[in-house]
Amino acid sequence: MNNPKETIFFLNKNSSQDADLMAIGVQEELTVSAGSDCFQALNEFLQKHKKWVFGFLSYDLKNQVENLSSNNHDGVEFPEICFIVPKVVYSLTGNGGYDVLDAYDKEFSDNLNPYSFLESESAAKKTEVSLTSRTPKEKYLNDVGSLLNHIKRGDIYEANYCVEFYHEQFNLAPLATYKAANNATLAPYSAYLQHGDHHAICCSPELYLQKKGSTVVSKPIKGTIRRGTDPQEDEELKRQLFSDKKERSENVMIVDLVRNDLSKTAKTNSVTVNELYGIHTFKTLHHMISTVTSQVADEVSNSELLKSTFPMGSMTGAPKISAMNLIEQHEDTKRGMYSGAIGFFTPEGDFTFNVVIRSFLYNSKKKYLSLMAGSAITAKSVPENEYRECLLKVSALKNSIHGFD
Repeated sequence: MNNPKETIFFLNKNSSQDADLMAIGVQEELTVSAGSDCFQALNEFLQKHKKWVFGFLSYDLKNQVENLSSNNHDGVEFPEICFIVPKVVYSLTGNGGYDVLDAYDKEFSDNLNPYSFLESESAAKKTEVSLTSRTPKEKYLNDVGSLLNHIKRGDIYEANYCVEFYHEQFNLAPLATYKAANNATLAPYSAYLQHGDHHAICCSPELYLQKKGSTVVSKPIKGTIRRGTDPQEDEELKRQLFSDKKERSENVMIVDLVRNDLSKTAKTNSVTVNELYGIHTFKTLHHMISTVTSQVADEVSNSELLKSTFPMGSMTGAPKISAMNLIEQHEDTKRGMYSGAIGFFTPEGDFTFNVVIRSFLYNSKKKYLSLMAGSAITAKSVPENEYRECLLKVSALKNSIHGFD
């Protein structure tokens, strides 16, 4: 059974074609909170450790990218960034099989079975939990109305506005909750993170950024519709999503933003929209996903590439800086890890990072459980409909919560 204080990064593709990654233990660590130059610290860490490096980026790094601030309530208290060189890295091939990709601590890794770190807590059971919204419905509707006024005035075109649902003094069973949530979603960028008292249970369908060689890929999601009850209805819903003018408008605005972000580090004329308005099917939803690629310039470091594109456009809005300013003014919770990114660097310098959405964040010391949800506010938004979308996203994950008596 896993050590409750051991560090674990489990990145699950939920695909029979792709192996999953697991990193266990800490050989070297970089943890930085507000007030320091996190991207510079990350660059130095990566220069020093040209190995497998796993970690996460908090949304509030926006304050180091632009002249912004974060002053809202923070119940989970994740650091701004945390990156580790693990003691051992595994490729999990399924059916109990695995390969050791690197063992930086041979004594630690000998005779260690990585699957033992995915064993659910024996006393855990599915638990009905009452989640409290930090933003009352009336304030939510007023906030969306205010954002719509900003859109009408031309201050912004779109803003991703999020609310927190939380429970205090709750004994969460993180692994059991992750397993239930993952089985319900089978998301391609799923992640389970445990580092000290901090836990992230992430069922993300979205790729923030991936680099392989000189090729950079981003796959922003904007546009969602439920699955049908039969194949005929499923196809009709996909056609409906593809033709939805509001969803297409949201999607293309974020594609333009991603193109602009990637152009800052790209070789001349290399930014390409490979797919626009693509309809991709998941276990419970259809999503509209576009794919944008670039060829990164030779002199650009990985930390610079991340800094120039962070936070991701799908979780901010357009224009990006104005949207982030208004988000901070209207939201009631510091996002922290939510709408940040979890991922890894390879020894060769490639990397993959997801978007932290559809996620539980938990501080086991404080026993504080947080679940955030949001939607894109555009000129066509109806406040009541946006509120219902947030409740729908929360209810889909809420049924996965497991706890202890």
